[in-house]
This record gives sequence, structure tokens and C-alpha cells, in this order.
Amino acid sequence: MRVLVVDDEPIVLKSCRLVLEAEGWEVVSAASVEEALSRLESITPDLLLIDVKMPVHDGMYLMRQVKEMKPDIPIIVMSGYPTRETISKAEDLGAATFLPKPFTPDELADTLRAVAILKPKD
Repeated sequence: MRVLVVDDEPIVLKSCRLVLEAEGWEVVSAASVEEALSRLESITPDLLLIDVKMPVHDGMYLMRQVKEMKPDIPIIVMSGYPTRETISKAEDLGAATFLPKPFTPDELADTLRAVAILKPKD
């Protein structure tokens, strides 16, 4: 299965890649919303893992774009600022779940596995 990980922090992208590739996922990374949208023109991942706080456009903006382009892709939102407002907004936009940062490798892998199980089969 393929996951697109979107975060402006290189250490998060690298950590997610290491953990998820060890779990058998194909990982595609994007360091910005613009890069993610560009990647989505040529690939259709099974899941998206999106950070909320990013420069220029935030993760909520990306969620709205993805829901218009490819509405069936489950989205996991991650943030170091897990406020009720942020979680509620993510849920309202259709996030499958919310993953607060920092998270452990097991929490990351378990979250992706749980959402992948819930994803409708094509």
C-alpha cells in the first residue's frame, strides 16, 4: 500500500519513511501542500498522512483540495497542536482520524493499519 506523507519538517518525513517502509508501506513524501498536490496529479495513494501547520497553505487547505480531487482517499491528520478546535475541524473536513505529535513508531504504524483496514476495497 502507498501512503503520501506531507509535512514541512524533514525529520518527520524521514522518521515516517523509516517506520512505514519497515512495515511494508510504499512511502511518497511531500514537504509542502504545493508539492503534495503536484504528486497527486500523477499518483493515487491509498492513504494520506498530513500535518496541519505548514507554511503558505496548511493541512486543512490540502484536505479540502484532496476531498475535491480524490474524495475516496482516507486522510490521517497529524499535529503537534492537538486542540479541540483543530481536531474538530479535521473531523468536519472528513479526516479518518487524528494523530497527535509526537507519536511513537508503534502509534504511527497502528494508526495507518487501522485506517487501511477501514478503507473500502476498490
